Amino acid sequence: MSTDSDKASIPTDADLLALHVKGDPDAFGEIVRRHRDRLWAVALRTLGDREEAADAVQDALVSAYRAAHTFRGQSAVTTWLHRITVNACLDRARKAASRRTSPVAETERLEQLLEPEESAEAPAEREDLHRELFRALRTLPEEQRAALVLVDMQGYPVAEAAEILDIPTGTVKSRCARGRARLLPLVTHLRADGRGSEPTSRGRNRAQGTSVPPTAGPNDTGAVKGGGGRA
Repeated sequence: MSTDSDKASIPTDADLLALHVKGDPDAFGEIVRRHRDRLWAVALRTLGDREEAADAVQDALVSAYRAAHTFRGQSAVTTWLHRITVNACLDRARKAASRRTSPVAETERLEQLLEPEESAEAPAEREDLHRELFRALRTLPEEQRAALVLVDMQGYPVAEAAEILDIPTGTVKSRCARGRARLLPLVTHLRADGRGSEPTSRGRNRAQGTSVPPTAGPNDTGAVKGGGGRA
């Protein structure tokens, strides 16, 4: 059983980031261990593609590693990391939107979102629901998709989502409202036929899937430049 003194000895995220800036070789790895799964969940739901999500998280972590000295503590470290990750996802989503894809390729990517165990054991109706939900989500503009993922799928309060996206709370609410309005005609039939009850699942970190694949070292190339900014 941990004591108050034990808890006091556990470094905060900000402590670890400061240690990393000072040259501690293990500090940033601990930050990654603490937050990688949540970053992975956001990336996967924003991009709808496991490889793209893994690459986005890798880009974000490399960018954060390199930009750690710019962190001024104006937000929580986790908020800062989420902002970098969301921006990396939006960059990839915009690039993907410029490339036309065939329906077959689209279906293959959506199928990658199902865990191997779920694909083998879950009822066919659930698999169809997953595919249709993510297909509908991918029709949204990137900014609306990011807001909906954070608020409706990850369960972040609007104020925290606004801080992550670096936009006013009113803009988050507006993007969520417009996104829901666009999604509703696409997912109403999923609720009507008894295969699902909600177009999105609420609650932070619910049904995240497996952890992000291990990332390469921080010297990997291809990092998102700047690591932050307005989403």
